[in-house]
Amino acid sequence: MHKTDIIIVGAGPCGLFTVFEAGLLKLKCHLVDALPQPGGQLTEIYPKKPIYDIPGFPSILAGDLVTNLMEQIAPFKPEFTLGERAETIEKIDDKMYQLTTNRGTIIQAPVIAIAGGLGCFEPRKPPIEGLDKFEDHGVEYMVKDPEQFRDKDLLIAGGGDSALDWTIELSNIAKSITLVHRRTSFRGALDSVEKVMDLHKAGKIELLTEAQAVDVKGGDHLEEVIVKKDGGLHSRKVDYFIPLFGLSPKLGPIADWGLNINRSAIEVDTLDYSTNVPGIYAIGDVNTYEGKLKLILCGFHEGTLMVQSAFKYIYPDQKLSFKYTTVTGIAGIEN
Repeated sequence: MHKTDIIIVGAGPCGLFTVFEAGLLKLKCHLVDALPQPGGQLTEIYPKKPIYDIPGFPSILAGDLVTNLMEQIAPFKPEFTLGERAETIEKIDDKMYQLTTNRGTIIQAPVIAIAGGLGCFEPRKPPIEGLDKFEDHGVEYMVKDPEQFRDKDLLIAGGGDSALDWTIELSNIAKSITLVHRRTSFRGALDSVEKVMDLHKAGKIELLTEAQAVDVKGGDHLEEVIVKKDGGLHSRKVDYFIPLFGLSPKLGPIADWGLNINRSAIEVDTLDYSTNVPGIYAIGDVNTYEGKLKLILCGFHEGTLMVQSAFKYIYPDQKLSFKYTTVTGIAGIEN
């Protein structure tokens, strides 16, 4: 059995940065994640994808951001339980929770911070018959290593940030790219839309709007995608089909913890990102409130305020003494 100050359910970027902010207050953390390594979606889905909205980094690869966060929290010696899902919680006294994983690991703490991102997630798949036959044989729902697609013919489907960003990024290494979107307008960032349009005008990619991939063909590996456009069917010879329609979030066992849930997200008070259950908080993409933005930056902010409240919850009689790292440095704060 493990004991700590804060159990963090989810070892994505928000959960990792929360360890740093908790460490500044001399609070110990234990992170639990169903994935076998820290980093959440950044590690599992797009480690090589550039991120542009992290302060101080004009661009940073998702995997590098995780590496930096792990280095940043190392002085505070967090514990990790990886490859195990947070299954049940029970209150064993007025200010102590016991969390048990699906593999029987038991962790006790007065505070639980849910930083589970989208929860248990799976990619949204287009309704194409026989698509599963080519999964990992030409059909990929995420880009883990861009080098896999070097000098290959690609067809990317989608109209959000992920589809746009990967079209831009892979245009530098792929032999050809066709981007298919069922509408004429895109959901992604305007800057990304402009870049995609510029690539299309320059002849570096093919852009098919008001179009939809409807069939896949091949032998042991994908060879062809059939696209429906203007009422007709058009064949595209490809090496890879990458449908990027986002993830379908599922809270999993967390949904049974007595929390207020709204559309698969946990309702919180923006004062401190506390839930309706005392001592349990939710930060990052897993929570919801008026004006919510699902950005890593916002999750960092939520975790920062959350640990301030957690300290007061754990030590109601102690005065909170916040120390600026510009004055003390980390060595002057860590345990």
